[in-house]
Amino acid sequence: MSDNSANSTVTRRSVGLRSERGPILLSLMLATALVALDSTIIATASTSIARDLGHFAQIPWLFSIYVLAQAVSVPIYGRLADFFGRKRLMLIGIGLFLLGSILCGFAWSMPVLIASRVVQGLGAGAVLPMSMTIASDIYTLKERAKTQGYLASVWGISAVVGPTLGGLFSEYVSWRWIFFINIPLSLIAAWMLWRKFTEKRHGERTRPRIDYAGAALLTVGTALVILGLLEGGTAWAWNSAASIVIFAVGAAALVAFVFVERKAQHPIIPLGVLKRRVIWASTIASLIIGAIVLGLTTYVPIYAQDVLGMSALIAGFAVAALTVGWPLTASIAGRFYLRIGFRWTAVIGSSIVVIGTLLMLTLEAHTTIWLVAVFCFVIGAGMGLTAVPTLIAAQSSVDWQERGLVTGTNMFARSIGSAVGVAVFGAIINANATIGADGAPHGPQLAVATHLVFLAIAVVAVVLLVAVLLMPARRAQQMAPVATSTGAVAAQ
Repeated sequence: MSDNSANSTVTRRSVGLRSERGPILLSLMLATALVALDSTIIATASTSIARDLGHFAQIPWLFSIYVLAQAVSVPIYGRLADFFGRKRLMLIGIGLFLLGSILCGFAWSMPVLIASRVVQGLGAGAVLPMSMTIASDIYTLKERAKTQGYLASVWGISAVVGPTLGGLFSEYVSWRWIFFINIPLSLIAAWMLWRKFTEKRHGERTRPRIDYAGAALLTVGTALVILGLLEGGTAWAWNSAASIVIFAVGAAALVAFVFVERKAQHPIIPLGVLKRRVIWASTIASLIIGAIVLGLTTYVPIYAQDVLGMSALIAGFAVAALTVGWPLTASIAGRFYLRIGFRWTAVIGSSIVVIGTLLMLTLEAHTTIWLVAVFCFVIGAGMGLTAVPTLIAAQSSVDWQERGLVTGTNMFARSIGSAVGVAVFGAIINANATIGADGAPHGPQLAVATHLVFLAIAVVAVVLLVAVLLMPARRAQQMAPVATSTGAVAAQ
């Protein structure tokens, strides 16, 4: 039986964990859980970590350095996957995350823990884009929205389970177990992927010449820009010499990167691909989604705790409604985009996001926490109908040889959006609220400051709606066909 006929047989089978491709999907979900849990579980353990290792002022670096390492490596992993295959890069990512988790668990000082978080971040930079790219490779366009729903559900579950596990480990066992729990998850995910996913190379069989200069310039440039955005106004003033030098060198590296990519035989990011309307529109949408999600997950808990007087646990569960609504609509997004196309599905989703952010503007000092959770759920529901069709539209518009690049670029844009959101929303808070000795906002003006942040998020949501309206109006069925198989990607 030929590869193509085998593909036809497989694509008629059901999508789910019990299907023939189920073990691969489960391994992708477990790998995604590594990153999803890490983004929620460590926050509740930060006090215990500082109590044990000291240097409380360095706690923010546990988050910043991880996000930085993940963000700068995502586009490089995405492109390398187009050269060497997804499986290899995914296993490398899981291995790095496992190594970083072990090092974090045994860290004896804060600097060692921060350095170990770099290793974890480099692993996460491969896991997320490879999970989405592999799902795109082995499932048809019609099946893909359902699989994205499975992957998105991991984030919803982690939003609830992560803070709970972090609190339990910190209080009753040790904060080190928030990292040790990654060991069995990593081993199971890697083993299942190794056994069940057989990948065949596409396109040219000769080893491509890697664009080392482009990779280095992209890494340095994005690292400095994101570092400046994350730490500006906190570690140093925006108008300080350190801030100016960081942004200037970062911008110069990115400009040099563009010139290098134009001449490279196998560029890390082929600039011509990004000129396609569906790709740059979806990339802009991803950037904005990153800013909105970061703003809500950061400042809704602050509003709930310091304005409404809720506990940290209740505040965390309120914002968790955002990541509960997301997978619910992501799982049904396929029904919409197969009928009305990617653009109009995303328009509906982003319109719901706009409505949800406008509802956030009605929050007052005596609003019930349940209403906050409902508004976050509405926004999350809109995100599921926006993020999924924009990503799948971009993936479906290219062949196998460019799909890793497109997926990595989409994830990279979301990381950049998060960093920009940190800078913009943080500047609003700093300008309108009193910052205490612990670095957190306090005082009677905090209600006004968070309202201004919610207003800024609403404005950004409108920009998101405009971005998805700029997508081409092609229906889903008109996009490039995708070859699929049971873990085996047929050669073209």
